[in-house]
Amino acid sequence: MAPQPDPPGEAARGGAAARPGPGAAALLALWPALLGAVLFRFACYGAMTAAAIWNERRPAPTLPDLALAHLPYVEWVARANYWLWLLCYLPLALLLLWSDPRRWVRYMVTGGLVSLARGATLLLTGLGAPDPARAGPGLGGRSFGEAWLALVSPVQVFGHESLSVYLTKDLFFSGHTATTFLLLLYLWDRPRLRAVALAAHLLVVASVLLARIHYGIDVAGGWAVTFALYALREWRPRGAGAAR
Repeated sequence: MAPQPDPPGEAARGGAAARPGPGAAALLALWPALLGAVLFRFACYGAMTAAAIWNERRPAPTLPDLALAHLPYVEWVARANYWLWLLCYLPLALLLLWSDPRRWVRYMVTGGLVSLARGATLLLTGLGAPDPARAGPGLGGRSFGEAWLALVSPVQVFGHESLSVYLTKDLFFSGHTATTFLLLLYLWDRPRLRAVALAAHLLVVASVLLARIHYGIDVAGGWAVTFALYALREWRPRGAGAAR
């Protein structure tokens, strides 16, 4: 019989039995790995953002979408979308960091790889805004460097110079979907947090569709690519550890 992969939360290095104790002591002991993971993910995000800005200048069509055709546009959701994503994402990510910093390091590295994959798919095929009448003005005459610095700045990105001002074709696949889905996978072995992470993820997915930020295929692509990279990083054939 072919070996079967472990389900989420039972990876060879991520099982509950191997989880180190939480708290400040664990964070201090692992600070070089934590810092390296943050820098890696930031670098990957910067590369993805550069790809998105380049893609913004490329002409691309608006395509029909079955999901959006049956969903209303909700203006207040569009205005609050990125704050909603932050509220759903940040507390859970910090809980993972506090309770299991080693797993958080692997989560951050996988998140960086997801960002690189997203940058690659943005470059492969251009898609126009799902709802051009409600899309932002794009780059608005800003240079590549000005746009990139504003988008990678943690201060500016959620302020007046928001993502929606710059990016109208930052579509396949959905970063909102990918980031919250990946966090759900890394919290899968904790039933209470898993339930909260699942609810948060579904709320974010609904928001990007109701705000016309993404096509339905962007959401499906986020699920597919994120799950594939998670499985490659974390799953091991059953019995592989014993065989070694």
